[in-house]
Amino acid sequence: MTDEDRRRADRLARALGVASLGLGIAPLTASDVISRLCGVDDSRSARTMVRLVGLREWVHAVLLLGSRTPGPLVWTRVAGDAMDLSALGLAASNRRGHRRARILAVTAGVVGITVVDVYAALRGTRRRKPEGARAGTVHAAITVNRPRDEVYRFWRDLENLPQFMIHLDTVRDLGDGRSHWRATGPLGRTLEWEAEIIDDRPDELIAWHATEGMIAGNSGAVRFTDAPGDRGTEVRVTLHYAPRGGGAATAFTRLLGEHPDQMVRDDLRRFKQVMETGEVVRSEGTPEGTRTTRQLRQRPAQPLARGGFR
Repeated sequence: MTDEDRRRADRLARALGVASLGLGIAPLTASDVISRLCGVDDSRSARTMVRLVGLREWVHAVLLLGSRTPGPLVWTRVAGDAMDLSALGLAASNRRGHRRARILAVTAGVVGITVVDVYAALRGTRRRKPEGARAGTVHAAITVNRPRDEVYRFWRDLENLPQFMIHLDTVRDLGDGRSHWRATGPLGRTLEWEAEIIDDRPDELIAWHATEGMIAGNSGAVRFTDAPGDRGTEVRVTLHYAPRGGGAATAFTRLLGEHPDQMVRDDLRRFKQVMETGEVVRSEGTPEGTRTTRQLRQRPAQPLARGGFR
């Protein structure tokens, strides 16, 4: 539940508190009239029961209007509704004619009130999702032994990204900072989205957010700084995933076979390899690289035969 959802639930609970205040007046001030309207005026205990109902409504009003978080307290009204429905059911079973018809009419009204109370109570007790349950942030960094301007230029040419982001098939530059991305998930499912660069500072920063597709709402940034001791360039990636549909971001990355943290770190390791050696380093034992979903294809490494892998 978001803060706005919580506020709406509390407003509804307080409205029911005001309703309880009003509902309690008539039973306390005109118990005979209420007993007759309800068809139970033939019972000696009817006036007392009606007054107790009125008193209970005022208790609800005090609880709901006096609490800072009244949402969960609406369950007290639900409990009162259950008591009323039980009493009305028992009364209806012992009467016939016009009195029974009046009791059934009142019962229908109480059922309607109960529906509203249950709805409000459920809204008021819906669990608040912990920070990060609907959104997440990934931070990752790596040092690349290449000059900062060279590292920035390679990344800024977005069509280079599939060289080290193995989950990507293509990235197509659409101009004006916009790009179209395509990836292949399990069972050959094609995943596509569009993104837009929202901040571009040469040799320093590239920030983007997804505008269309299944990960719309995601955003991220890549920062480039000089590494200490003239060791090249520090590349720091921050990824925020909070797409439409709540948990779609995690579902998306799992479709690709990886958790966001692992995926970004693997991508950065491959980026370092591409920048420093010109290619992703692979071995005979891991011919498909280091992508998590392909680790099952590893096998014991064998000596290289002349001319390539054995």
